[in-house]
Amino acid sequence: MREWLEYAAVWSTVKGLGILPRPAARGLASALTRFLYLFLPRLRRTAEINLRIAFPDWSDAQRKSVIRGMLRNLGWMAVEFARFPKYTRQNIEQIVILDGQENFLKGQRRGKGVLYLTGHIGAWELSSFAHALYGFPLHYMARPVENRKIDALVNGYRCLSGNQPIFKNESARVTLKVLKQAGTIGILADQNTMPSEAVFVDFFGKAASTTTGIARLALHTDAAVVPGYAIWDGELRKYRLRFEPPVDLVRTGDAEHDILENTRKFTKVLEDIVRKYPEQWVWVHGRWNTRPNGEKAVYDFS
Repeated sequence: MREWLEYAAVWSTVKGLGILPRPAARGLASALTRFLYLFLPRLRRTAEINLRIAFPDWSDAQRKSVIRGMLRNLGWMAVEFARFPKYTRQNIEQIVILDGQENFLKGQRRGKGVLYLTGHIGAWELSSFAHALYGFPLHYMARPVENRKIDALVNGYRCLSGNQPIFKNESARVTLKVLKQAGTIGILADQNTMPSEAVFVDFFGKAASTTTGIARLALHTDAAVVPGYAIWDGELRKYRLRFEPPVDLVRTGDAEHDILENTRKFTKVLEDIVRKYPEQWVWVHGRWNTRPNGEKAVYDFS
């Protein structure tokens, strides 16, 4: 029964936001996001702590402004996700424009596949969806949702433009196959990672447990690592899907050193993007949750 109720709630929300006119849906979704945020004290506290770590010299007013922008961004992205069935190759340019596509194509021309380096920035769900409509589908790393019906709904929407999921139990085999065929794999690389799959590198000047998966894949396959992200451009009134130049890999022959240094480089790329668009990153995530041995917890809510 609980599974059905969860599914019904998600399905009705997605359908409702998809049916409403886009401006009305965006207004409703951002208002709902702000309302829900009021009743989630742990998320509020996490966002406050994160912003103090990242921008210690900012005023409280600056931090509150970023949080308001973040909540609006999350509401708007929910609307874009709900409208995926409406978007086609013929109308996607009304919503998303390409910026720096030559950088993606440069990486693609190497013929070793592309690792699309991104994070929870801007409209991250829309970025890969739109790029597929432009003719560049990818495979994305997916964590199954516990509720199987919600999982099917979410991944069904994500795949409408031609993208395909890679689930954890099949990731190594499928990932290597996709890259061998010169395909593209999208990886969100800005979240706290379990120590067995991570190294500590600086993120906003503080050690953060960070996935080594991209570095290991890039070093093993020589795939191009191309940063990409879709941010809202207020002047254009559209999302701008921006690709940065492929990241040059560090190769010294020392495997562990190279994994660490490349992970550090990728993390710095993502940090620079977040610094440029702080209101479009998800500050409610416990990015510094895992700490080096003996270091005090960052999120102590007791």
